[in-house]
Amino acid sequence: MEPTTIAIIAVLMALGAMLYTSVGHAGASAYLAIMALFAIDPGVMRPTALVLNVLVASFATWRFVRAGQFNAGLLVPFVLGAVPCAFLAGRFPLSPDLYRPVVAAILFLAALRLLWPRPIAALAHPVPPHPAVRVLAGAGIGTLSGLTGTGGGIFLSPLILLMGWESPRNTSGVSSAFILCVSLSGLLGSLSTVGRLPTELPYFVIAVAIGAVIGTRIGISRIPGDRLLQLLGIVLLIASAKLAFS
Repeated sequence: MEPTTIAIIAVLMALGAMLYTSVGHAGASAYLAIMALFAIDPGVMRPTALVLNVLVASFATWRFVRAGQFNAGLLVPFVLGAVPCAFLAGRFPLSPDLYRPVVAAILFLAALRLLWPRPIAALAHPVPPHPAVRVLAGAGIGTLSGLTGTGGGIFLSPLILLMGWESPRNTSGVSSAFILCVSLSGLLGSLSTVGRLPTELPYFVIAVAIGAVIGTRIGISRIPGDRLLQLLGIVLLIASAKLAFS
């Protein structure tokens, strides 16, 4: 790969990491879109995105936990359901033609609601569901994450917010920790069948690290709660477009 191409990819990944970490996500869908744009070998795209996700989500989780914007009790059942499903789904790639239209439509509808000017009434008094419901939801999200090579935050955050299970800022912290756990599981499943990473990975790691430092700072203290919801809606629109048109 030419040095100029590497630099362009790195800059785009840094911008993606900055945008996604501001809402508690790690940016896997953005990294996949960027790599696809530059025709990187599809066989290494998914594990590469997951490696970057693990690094970014680790930092984001630390930042949100340190800021007190985290709910471990809400998180654990989601993770228990998601981790084994992400690992198994990562071992059995599914044709993109089967999942892309459905997932893109789900993300698009969620984005529209988050961008809608009317407030989400349930967020006034967040109440988490029964742990069994969270385990089942985590299993479904983990399966989608393993199939798509993402950490699942683009599915978990809108679910929590639209159902009124947690406040926007705490949702960012929960999502980042969830992404970390699921990305690790999905990466293990993916590497067992693919096992290849690009030689340019160190440059991408530096780029997303810089983006994550800036993005988490913005998400933790610079954006009001209602604007955080709108920013998440924009992120979901981007992810939906990526799935629909890639």
